[in-house]
Amino acid sequence: MKRFNRREMLRASGVAGAGILVLTNGILAKGQSPNGKLAVACIGLGGQGNYQVSNLGKMTGAVELVALCDVDDARAGNAYERFPKAKKFYDFRVMFDELEKSIDAVAVSTPDHSHYQPVMRAIRAGKHVYCEKPLAHSVAECRIITDTAAKMKVATQLGCQRHAIKNMHRVVELIKSGAIGDVTEVHSWIGGDRGMPEKPTNFIAPPATLHWQEWIGTCPNDWKYSVSKALNGKEEGTLAPYNWRFWWDFGTGETGNWACHILDIPYWALDLKYPVKVSATGNDVDAERTPKEMHVVYDYPPRGSLPAVKLYWSLTKKPPCYEKYGLSGVIKNKGGQNVNANNLFVGTKGMLLTGFDRHVLLPEEKFADFEYPKQTIPDSPGFHKEWVNACKGGEPSTCNFAYSGPMAETAILGNTAFKAGHKSFDWDAEKLVAVNCPEVQAALKPELRKGWEY
Repeated sequence: MKRFNRREMLRASGVAGAGILVLTNGILAKGQSPNGKLAVACIGLGGQGNYQVSNLGKMTGAVELVALCDVDDARAGNAYERFPKAKKFYDFRVMFDELEKSIDAVAVSTPDHSHYQPVMRAIRAGKHVYCEKPLAHSVAECRIITDTAAKMKVATQLGCQRHAIKNMHRVVELIKSGAIGDVTEVHSWIGGDRGMPEKPTNFIAPPATLHWQEWIGTCPNDWKYSVSKALNGKEEGTLAPYNWRFWWDFGTGETGNWACHILDIPYWALDLKYPVKVSATGNDVDAERTPKEMHVVYDYPPRGSLPAVKLYWSLTKKPPCYEKYGLSGVIKNKGGQNVNANNLFVGTKGMLLTGFDRHVLLPEEKFADFEYPKQTIPDSPGFHKEWVNACKGGEPSTCNFAYSGPMAETAILGNTAFKAGHKSFDWDAEKLVAVNCPEVQAALKPELRKGWEY
């Protein structure tokens, strides 16, 4: 599948040649000036939410924060004091009911299980959306969001902010230029072994600052607030504010946490979209908690002149490809700097090892006098600025859902294959069908709490 450049994306979405498109109460309309401030509502204010609030809040000439929503006053920090003109909410549904006509765009930075409802409420109302990775909690949710955003022609951006790093641009240029030949194999991984947290035993009343039922949201199971030893060894909330990530009811584990950042590199460089086969292995499956180790193999078909490729995704302390290709644990680039790698591209003419910030061509002696291709990918004006510009009728942002939605969906599909019992199956992406694998098929669209159904 071809990865459109910005001009092509505009044309494909019906924007090019149709006049400048800008906002009227959140709906794209022709002929208006694109210089007015974008009225943005932020849902989820702690952690990555604070990152969104801070970056959008700095754009005072282009953005006005009109609403701030979080279920936990403590987690929200000082956001309300920093932006006193923004109206405060605990429930995004109340926020939309009251301010929908005053909102142009929404940034969602909540736990994974609570992405879908506010994102879809915004998109269906014609609002532009910035959403934290991994987009949604299930395969079906990712697909519905992606398709509906395209139908509504709203500007979108998934929180893969490392997409703006210059090293990633150079890596993509190298792969696309054929520097290592045809790439038929990619190994992608996140190190460590975070997962399988302690089960709660100490149940207490939620903090007064936390609206617990609103935090639970869509989860169909009856969770009580508790504290336990977190993965960092400190006693804190079993779920809120952070450790939800390692419980299937709320999070998507380290795959959901990191895959959209790491797979962004091969997805961009190799024009990937949907695999045709998926196989998962790893630790024993725990029905409640995400694993410490897992491995997924994705098979992608040929794309134009590009050959079929296997992508190996691993959550592991040591990537298996290091042993396979005789690589040491520490590899330095020509400048003597460590390459903190998360991707190995294997081509017919060599290999490329890269992290977010640095890369190296291998074997080094073969590429000692290699001349880099000319830069073709422009520097980003700023990841949030890309989105704001797109909201005002400019070019689509680089991680819009047309590109990042299939990537997020694929990451969650690997989780689904693992959780369903280390399954291997053919994947019919068009029909959203795990061929002859009812266990995976049943898990593509999970049950939601009464009152929060799709």
